[in-house]
Amino acid sequence: MAAYVCPPAVIHGEHAVQTSQIVAEVRDRHPQAAWAPRIDGIAAGTGIETRGWMLPLETAVASGTGGALGAVGVEPAQKALADEGFTQEDVDRVIAALEEIPAPQTVQERTAPAWEAVQSYGERAARGALQIAGLDVADVDCLITSHSTTPALPGLDVALSNRLGLRNDVMLLPATQWACVAGTRSLALAADLVAADPDRVVLVVIAEALSTTYQPADDTLESLIVRLLFADTAVATVVTGRPRGESVLRLDAAWHHTLPGTQDLHRLETRADGTHFVMDRRGPRAVQETVTAMWEWLRLRYQDDPDSWHPDVLLAHPGGTRVLEYMEQTMPDAWPSGLLDHSRDSYTSGNRGGAAVFDIVRRAYDAGQKPGSRAVLYAAAPGLTATALEGEWL
Repeated sequence: MAAYVCPPAVIHGEHAVQTSQIVAEVRDRHPQAAWAPRIDGIAAGTGIETRGWMLPLETAVASGTGGALGAVGVEPAQKALADEGFTQEDVDRVIAALEEIPAPQTVQERTAPAWEAVQSYGERAARGALQIAGLDVADVDCLITSHSTTPALPGLDVALSNRLGLRNDVMLLPATQWACVAGTRSLALAADLVAADPDRVVLVVIAEALSTTYQPADDTLESLIVRLLFADTAVATVVTGRPRGESVLRLDAAWHHTLPGTQDLHRLETRADGTHFVMDRRGPRAVQETVTAMWEWLRLRYQDDPDSWHPDVLLAHPGGTRVLEYMEQTMPDAWPSGLLDHSRDSYTSGNRGGAAVFDIVRRAYDAGQKPGSRAVLYAAAPGLTATALEGEWL
């Protein structure tokens, strides 16, 4: 399977959003929520103090432009009031009052600016990855893209093809719904593509504006956690079938695993006011099942050398600290400590969804990961589905 990965380009959201800002906004909006007295402890429990968004917090919490009459319309409301016997003066007074009531943003108002940002950030990441790899736009043979919270057709693949000026014969492979597993699964797909043609150059771009799931009107505990967790990031890397001077990681094997009957544990719902990320509290336990299955895959892969083989670095995006802790608790006792340090470091500035694994790989590269280190990459996503990769640092 050997595929070679160059250092990723990582573009963080340029608007720093502090946890204290989110807490203040939510506390002011939902003072009577059942969890309101515990909000400081809940926020501290995430371990995240700041995260970068492509758009500022003010954009996420702004009211829509339609006012309370947006869905009904002024003229039908005027007629209904007149039919009920209101005087024209009373009708005017009621309409004026209704127009002053803030209304939530529509799905278009939420998504349109985020989609523009996703394209811009994705382009910057793509150009950065090509520069890092010492390649030109004309060298790209295949483009794999993913973006989960900004639905569009055509998608990021076509947008970047035009923005970058890719050749007309470049294979475009969009994977909008990969979500959190986009990092590992895109690399697995890229590895298959270069295995079929070692001279092929694959560019992978993942741009996630997860802040679009920030829904001010929601007052559930799960919605509070979503507000606190997510960050916006665009990442990109180049994968080739032959080693290059710029290559930093060789991929040797891939593993995929899907748990039946878990599709409702984590999901996106598109409603009138935009995209909502819905979480079930059973989710972390289901993710843990995929971790256990991955350990078994690695055990069988190295069953002839069970006492001496272990990864030297584990680049994992399991979605939260609970699963990171579970991974540490369930890995063999003989494995060294600190395998998840880069994963934890990445998570302290937010859950980056599909962009997370590339961000973690970049952190390992910037930290000077030792050549010859045995590496395992892992991610799980709504579905519930997971992909892992095993290889060696170059």
